[in-house]
Amino acid sequence: MTRTAGLPPGLWRTLGQTILAMLCLALVALVVPGTARAQSHDHGGTATEAATTQPATSETAATEATSAGASPGVSYHAPLVFTLRTGIAQGRMVYIGVGGTINGQINPTLTVYEGELVQVNLINGEGAEHDMFVDQYNARSSLVVEKNASSTFSFLANKPGEFAYFCTIPGHRAAGMEGLIQVIAGSREEADDQVADIVRDPGDVPEPIGQRQPEVVKVELETVELKGRLDNGTSYEFWTFNRKVPGPLIRVRVGDTVEVKLKNHADSVVMHSVDFHAATGPGGGAHSTQTEPGAENTVTFKALKPGVYVYHCATPSVAHHITNGMYGMIVVEPEGGLPQVDREFYVMQGELYTVEPFGTQGEMEMDYDKLISENPEYFVFNGAVESLTKRHPLYANAGETVRIYFGVGGPNFTSSFHVIGEIFDTAYSFGSVTSPPLTNVQTITVPPGGSTVVDFKLDRAGTFVLVDHALSRAERGLAGYLIVDGPENDEIMHSGTADQAPAPAQ
Repeated sequence: MTRTAGLPPGLWRTLGQTILAMLCLALVALVVPGTARAQSHDHGGTATEAATTQPATSETAATEATSAGASPGVSYHAPLVFTLRTGIAQGRMVYIGVGGTINGQINPTLTVYEGELVQVNLINGEGAEHDMFVDQYNARSSLVVEKNASSTFSFLANKPGEFAYFCTIPGHRAAGMEGLIQVIAGSREEADDQVADIVRDPGDVPEPIGQRQPEVVKVELETVELKGRLDNGTSYEFWTFNRKVPGPLIRVRVGDTVEVKLKNHADSVVMHSVDFHAATGPGGGAHSTQTEPGAENTVTFKALKPGVYVYHCATPSVAHHITNGMYGMIVVEPEGGLPQVDREFYVMQGELYTVEPFGTQGEMEMDYDKLISENPEYFVFNGAVESLTKRHPLYANAGETVRIYFGVGGPNFTSSFHVIGEIFDTAYSFGSVTSPPLTNVQTITVPPGGSTVVDFKLDRAGTFVLVDHALSRAERGLAGYLIVDGPENDEIMHSGTADQAPAPAQ
């Protein structure tokens, strides 16, 4: 099963148009999915997402929806994508699976879970006229007539059971163009209970330091290799600092002495270490912390310069350790601290290079050839797909000021960090907190191993989407929600014409 994999050039144009339509519709239709709560380190759940109530077509790949007791909205998470090519096999007209676990299968059974958004890409493989219809869902493709022509359609799998998909051209179904879509009752999350949640809660931020004298700060990091949930139904052997991705946000002030004890868990398979970009000295501490499984080492450094810095494992292959999740950030506050805000969040971006294509179910392994050729399958915030949408959204209230410490673990791709529907009041480029910040910034560039700090005031309620504005990456897992509770303040934005704006509050 795959979301996007091995698509021929003729399909990219259609898919590109569909993806753009999905993004635009999603941005327009997104509203608060349920009642927002104050962010805490243990908020006990995730935002309720509204469900789609009618099937999407190639013209409307993302649709508004309403679930009982919830506001209408759409999910920004990429759907499950199946690609099928029409063809002739065993003397019959058939659909042939393309990519993932259905690759090469004739009329493959498409297995999904109840409540999932399903996207089907249909490619004409031999030049006869075809389409595809899903029984009981009233979901269908457009006709594909020319060889290599393609069509894309979507629907919400909200009815458990087995349902036929087939070609509606007279005689084609009887000639062999029929398969099954199996919708399994219950959520995919219920099937993932045995897999660890490695996602770092973005609200897991130490308190500001503010005014105090320099002191010795002791930090304990444990490198742990564990199977974690990469996506619904998909797991990966993550390498972590303290069992989460990213590692903990460390907070000190300029002039502090930072003592770092690194312990490598006894169950680890390989050696690990840590390199602090905030440290001055060989390897940023990595020379002193190359640690065998079951052992520990300590390195001490002086925080000489304020800023927001990345740390990561620096054991060869360094890129391998980083892509597996071994990165984090350290905030070195200037004397007197940073300007005060109401809330702070911690978000990092990374890539994963799996053998199987994006969206394939089961246990994923790292593909070293893809890694060194910089060909990732996944782009993620805080370690996993849906990390900041369904699992750990950011929560705040209208009228508050928020700060996001944002970094890129990478190991390879630069981020164009953007919050859709907001403007950064101040942005500290490259994590420099002693340079004058930029003001009124829409999107900010963050390189691998780099960081930024963005502050902004929340002027109205709503759901604001965190993205890398290389927006195709949203289709490979890279999106998050900032859910803001409170008045919507229609004077700032409202549907309809200017003369339909509500009168200002007295």
